[in-house]
Amino acid sequence: MGTVLSISPATKKASIMDAEVAAEGLKPDKSLKRHSMFVSLSWKKLVANSAKKSAKKVTPSVLAVPSGHVAQLNLENSRKTRQAEEKKPKVPIPVPVPTVPTQSSDAQKARVSSVQKQPSSLSLLSPRRIVIQASTGELLRCLGDFMCRRCFKLKDLNSGEVIMWFRNIDRTLLLQGWQDQGFITPANVVFVYLLCQDMIEDGVDSVGELQGTFQTCLYLAYSYMGNEISYPLKPFMIEANKDAFWETSLRIIARMSAKMLQLNADPHFFTQVFQDLKNQRESEANLDR
Repeated sequence: MGTVLSISPATKKASIMDAEVAAEGLKPDKSLKRHSMFVSLSWKKLVANSAKKSAKKVTPSVLAVPSGHVAQLNLENSRKTRQAEEKKPKVPIPVPVPTVPTQSSDAQKARVSSVQKQPSSLSLLSPRRIVIQASTGELLRCLGDFMCRRCFKLKDLNSGEVIMWFRNIDRTLLLQGWQDQGFITPANVVFVYLLCQDMIEDGVDSVGELQGTFQTCLYLAYSYMGNEISYPLKPFMIEANKDAFWETSLRIIARMSAKMLQLNADPHFFTQVFQDLKNQRESEANLDR
């Protein structure tokens, strides 16, 4: 009188089989999951190891040459250099070797005396050196004496007057600031004498004409030999010679340019003119005045 629950054996058997199958199905899944986990772990380890290797700094390996090998190379280089030098042709260096005279002393003395007696060709070619000394004042007096002797028609002319013309112009240029130092020096007096020697004629019969020509020569001497770039005309030009000043200047330039250049370039020519000027000096007793 109660209710009885009954279970059929087939049904029980089927349920049991289903449970086994389910268990068997679960087992392969677990093995697959376990295998995949191992594969992932090994892959991660491989990637980590390769990353560590790539992160390492690669340094180039330097070949260390042993010191013995370097010494051997140096020896070979020195040997090759020595062989190259030996192959070059050797030129003997000329060395003066003193010779011992084999002749007797008498023969040697005779030869020396014969050589000394022979005239030297160099002494014939080289001109004799002449030394001339004179002060500025002495040369100015020589210049004045030359002017007085050349212009013999001017009976009242004396050398002091010619010197005064020269000194007055030089002093005026100094006072007016046209020059910083005086022009009158021995060399410049010789230059003035060179111009006057050619330009002063002996037929001059007027003091004004003589002074005009002389001061024109002074103007060209200052322009050629002076220390300044230019000089004014007023101290050199006088009323009696104003119209002929430039004509006389051009005539002097045309006639005396070569000699002016030669006087500065040739010391022998300068010495000759210097000596000629110095010879113009005479005492007042010998002047025919």
